[in-house]
Amino acid sequence: MKRRRTLFSVALLLALTTICFSSTSVDNTSIELITAAELKSKLTTNEPVVIIDVRSSQSYANSDSKIKGAIHINVRKLKFRLGFPPLKDVPKDREVVTYCSCPSEHSAIQAAQVLLGNGFKRVRALKGGWQEWQKASGPTEPRPKG
Repeated sequence: MKRRRTLFSVALLLALTTICFSSTSVDNTSIELITAAELKSKLTTNEPVVIIDVRSSQSYANSDSKIKGAIHINVRKLKFRLGFPPLKDVPKDREVVTYCSCPSEHSAIQAAQVLLGNGFKRVRALKGGWQEWQKASGPTEPRPKG
């Protein structure tokens, strides 16, 4: 009887773990990517695009710069921050590009999903993230200190 209860507990724990992890996974099939060259071209021609830097606080703090004009927001706080300037004032049909420091775009895709789920229509994640932007010599600016 005790062994049966233990097996049931282990099975229940595995099932719950699977459910938790599957609900937090990022499905990148619905998120379009933009290349560094495409984004660089948009900035060069002054196309209206909002860039959201969702690098982790540590990654952001360890960097001296960011993509020119980017707004840094922690991905976990993004939904909350949509109700406050400057994001509150962004038109829902404006093109938005998210980027992170991971080459697999994990956090950028997660942020793009949040934006799409909150009514934004044109959201893409930067393919290759911050590293690709630096390789492409895209325009940067010093990140605010403090």
